[in-house]
Amino acid sequence: MLGMPNQRLVLKVGVPIMLLRNINHKKGLCNGTRFQVISLGRRVIEAKVVSGTNIGYHALISRISLTPSEKKLPSKLKRRQFPISVCFALTINKSQGQSLSRLGLYLKHPVFSHRQLYVALSRVKSRDGIKFVMLDKESKLTNKTTNVAYKEIFGNVE
Repeated sequence: MLGMPNQRLVLKVGVPIMLLRNINHKKGLCNGTRFQVISLGRRVIEAKVVSGTNIGYHALISRISLTPSEKKLPSKLKRRQFPISVCFALTINKSQGQSLSRLGLYLKHPVFSHRQLYVALSRVKSRDGIKFVMLDKESKLTNKTTNVAYKEIFGNVE
């Protein structure tokens, strides 16, 4: 369902997770914040922040009431669950505003929007922390990619 985390979570101590809702902005508990699970309870998860401005902060994440954003449903649904997802990887968009020590970038296709490659690469603290896997049109490993810029947006530029 749109706007809903997976109904079933399989978690273990140490697994990386990502918050999917804004819980406490002042403490940096916002959509996209990444954590590492410290302990698991029936009604609460203790997790350590591993991204953003509050790295090292221990947070307690409880279940919250969530409703799907689909308007076509005949009745309103509500489900209490943890607003998290297991997070071994993230999209370039989700990485914005984060600082990473290491980045593995998988480019099956060329980067599809202007400056997106820059956004991905600028998240990493040092050049040594970057690893690429890029494929060409025949799905073979390559060391080149194209940063696609749509020429229509430059229509009036000379």
